[in-house]
Amino acid sequence: MIEFIQNFFLETVGKELCVFFCSMLPIIELRGAIPLGAALGLDWWLNYILAVCGNMIPVPFILLFIKKIITWMASCRVRFFNKIANWLIRKAEKNRDKIEKYSFWGVCIFVAIPLPVTGAWTGSLVSAFIDMKFWKAVVSSLFGVMIAGVIMTLASYGVVAAFQIFA
Repeated sequence: MIEFIQNFFLETVGKELCVFFCSMLPIIELRGAIPLGAALGLDWWLNYILAVCGNMIPVPFILLFIKKIITWMASCRVRFFNKIANWLIRKAEKNRDKIEKYSFWGVCIFVAIPLPVTGAWTGSLVSAFIDMKFWKAVVSSLFGVMIAGVIMTLASYGVVAAFQIFA
């Protein structure tokens, strides 16, 4: 089944779009897209550009709409939405003081850390909750994504090179 899915995506959309779309997904983001591109044999520079661009696509939409969506979810009659909204609000408020103190660089460093749940999606959520100005938040996320991309590219292609040496 996994082989069927893999073949479908690779033959239908191609390696480049697989990396691009993978980097748009929450949690996976660029941290999963760059190793995917390395495994698919993409050139490091193309992989980096595709992953950074794909990872940045959701950022403006998150900044513009997330507070409205979470407010709606919190007041919704569906308990599942209430729980998710309250969890997201708690996460965003947890380190609000620290992130507000460092604002631009706080979000940038948070996004740059290549760990799950520290990417552009969460950074944009936090930026929206601390009412960071739109363009400041976009640029802060972009810098963070670019730094994370460099780290992941070095790690991914270093591993690929190591396997080629020993192969």
